[in-house]
Amino acid sequence: MIDARDLTKRYGATLAVDRLSFTVRPGAVTGFLGPNGSGKSTTMRMVMGLDAPDGGQARIGGRPYQQARWPLREAGALLEARAFHPGRTGRSHLRALAAANAVPRSRVEEVLGMVGLESAADRRAGTYSLGMAQRLGIAAALIGDPAVLLFDEPVNGLDPEGVRWIRQLMRRLAAEGRTVFMSSHLISEMAQTADRLIVIGAGRLLADTTVAELSARAGGNLEDAFFALTADTAQYRAATEGGF
Repeated sequence: MIDARDLTKRYGATLAVDRLSFTVRPGAVTGFLGPNGSGKSTTMRMVMGLDAPDGGQARIGGRPYQQARWPLREAGALLEARAFHPGRTGRSHLRALAAANAVPRSRVEEVLGMVGLESAADRRAGTYSLGMAQRLGIAAALIGDPAVLLFDEPVNGLDPEGVRWIRQLMRRLAAEGRTVFMSSHLISEMAQTADRLIVIGAGRLLADTTVAELSARAGGNLEDAFFALTADTAQYRAATEGGF
């Protein structure tokens, strides 16, 4: 479970996250929805202990992530597509992560198969396409077989087949009883993947509900329901470049 309470983050005069509180529970795909620049990535980085909040706190499984002895066995995250050394092969990158977290080397081959990178595992990761880099990042998140998973815009760079694969993977992980927290600025993607939604705008909580409940507010149209939550629909449309 992920529990955030009054998370606040400033960058100079900019308030990126504003007293944000929410809980992400296991057994469902929880979507983190908002326009570009709404504070989604910053929030996820604070949950994973990569950015220090200016106020509030985030806990994974009841404690700050930084206190985990074997971090990747408790929570895995895809926050940046190319968070690896470009000179390493995909396999060696995963082996290093496994060794640092006391994970059996056999798990590397398992996750390579799960993400479909077996044939590219011995290529230098710096030569990977964006879609392949996304798959390697997902493999890294899964390496410790964690109960909690965070994915920031995981469909970026994927072709239609890859997007379909991501949707199926998210649902399967949730069905296994894991906590799955997935961010996106694409309403259509959330409509097809998520069970619950945490919606934010300008770093503030707009809604914490199910996809069905939010859609029902606008006669079954999730996009219209979102626009009803935000005061500046034009700004949101510009931020997403009309991509629904």
